[in-house]
Amino acid sequence: MSQQQALRLHVPEPSGRPGCATDFSYLHVSAAGQVRRPPVDTSHFDTEDLAYSLVRVLDQEGKAVGPWDPKLEPVTMRRGLRAMMKTRIFDARMLIAQRQKKISFYMQCLGEEAIAIAHAFALQQGDMCFPTYRQQGLLLCRDDVSMMELMCQLMSNERDVMKGRQLPVMYSYKRAGFFSISGNLGTQFVQAVGWAMASAIKGDTKIASGWIGDGATAEADFHTALTFAHVYRAPVILNVVNNQWAISTFQAIAGGESTTFAARGVGCGIASLRVDGNDFLAVYAASQWAAERARSNLGPTLIEWVTYRAGPHSTSDDPSKYRPADDWERFPLGDPIERLKTHLVSLGEWSEAQHKQAQQELEAEVAAAQKEAESYGTLLDGHTPSAATMFEDVYAEMPEHLRVQRQQLGA
Repeated sequence: MSQQQALRLHVPEPSGRPGCATDFSYLHVSAAGQVRRPPVDTSHFDTEDLAYSLVRVLDQEGKAVGPWDPKLEPVTMRRGLRAMMKTRIFDARMLIAQRQKKISFYMQCLGEEAIAIAHAFALQQGDMCFPTYRQQGLLLCRDDVSMMELMCQLMSNERDVMKGRQLPVMYSYKRAGFFSISGNLGTQFVQAVGWAMASAIKGDTKIASGWIGDGATAEADFHTALTFAHVYRAPVILNVVNNQWAISTFQAIAGGESTTFAARGVGCGIASLRVDGNDFLAVYAASQWAAERARSNLGPTLIEWVTYRAGPHSTSDDPSKYRPADDWERFPLGDPIERLKTHLVSLGEWSEAQHKQAQQELEAEVAAAQKEAESYGTLLDGHTPSAATMFEDVYAEMPEHLRVQRQQLGA
């Protein structure tokens, strides 16, 4: 070997292994209220420090502190708390339904409920979200989306509005500003930017909100979306949900330890924030800030939401194979439901009795929706859409060869 030092490929090591505690020191969690809040018309240059710090509002005692405190009305916070609780109950029941073979597949957002729900509260009617499969909170916090209808989609039964053409959890609701979910990772990020560009061309005030996970930032679509958003100053919020895990791969594989995901936005000329995703008030405040920027024609914003995927990646995953069972309990940002509950209790706007009552009411509501959905069939009893549906909604007028094939199928 020559005197020149041999090159070595750097391969990130996982921070957590079964029986080995994950080292969360790389998060650099600062105290609540310490991060400044710049004006919405700030340049991306002025957000560099915000891409490396962590926007937080709720402190350890449950008090709202600092310049990012959105000063939400108690009624709004109670609504947010109930929506997070409902989402967690919904997830738990659907996980059990999958184990009972009533549905084929499910993906929880356990521990991440605050991100989608508080973000939804900061958007307006007509805005369009381009989510991943872990933002069911965007729908479950709305009054105009039926839980029963969502469950029918999961069960692929006769009331499935997708007619069995989408995997479970891949919903689509145009009226609710929820773009069709794709199983191809990263595609929705580019689509969100394109939709936002079209909105600006039309001259309206509707904005887009795109979502991606930490692992999918390694896809080329992520970088393409950032480039187009910057060049065309698209009115879009680019959300990176850093829940520490991409299936069984720790977020370091996508570069989450050597820098932050938010810093990539600054490098592309986009104003960027790094936010405590388990702090309902911080999520709302950052979302509102980014939405105001987009709606005021001030350009896109990239937000890295720091959270933790408490459950398995999906019902097909066993997280005990690659991380300690108690990881979530040691995660320094805590449980988003407990943190908002503590804040409301400190204000005298909530109590343990009210929380228990709300839990019972929401469990009964979810159970009733499940009972109704199951009355239309589940995978367990074979009530699935007719095979004839594969020929429908393809052509305005069915071609002869498809008509013949349908007859041969006897459908």
